[in-house]
Amino acid sequence: NMLHTIRQIVADDDRWRGILRGLNETFRRQAVSGSQVEEYISREAGVDLSKVFDQYLRTTLVPTLEYRIEGTALSFRWTEVVPGFDMQVGVSLTDDGFSVIRPTEEWQETDLRLTDPSTFRVDPDYYVEARDLGTGLPAESRTGTVRVGGPRR
Repeated sequence: NMLHTIRQIVADDDRWRGILRGLNETFRRQAVSGSQVEEYISREAGVDLSKVFDQYLRTTLVPTLEYRIEGTALSFRWTEVVPGFDMQVGVSLTDDGFSVIRPTEEWQETDLRLTDPSTFRVDPDYYVEARDLGTGLPAESRTGTVRVGGPRR
């Protein structure tokens, strides 16, 4: 699930395949450390993934996107995360599919342009949980999903 989430961050399947193949080519017949693999993936992705690795490899916590919808405003932040975690995540800001937001541990706000705000969703290709603070229920209770994230089958 972590690798699939990183694939979404890279947002380029050809590049992602190149990173995975490059791991084999670069480290063939070597004993390598986890930090070498993490640094390689971050470098080749062109994104600092250190906090993503810290979150998914060094804690048991699944990042939780807390959000609240008030009229046409979406307020959001990460909870259950390592300090400094600011991973992007896809959400439905419009009726046309998912847009990328970059939550932090601090509350942020953006415009929501959904015809029906109750259709707000978090992209299931990210391994995260979502909690709707407007209803007081986890978003999973509203969507019928146990947990957002992981590869689609």
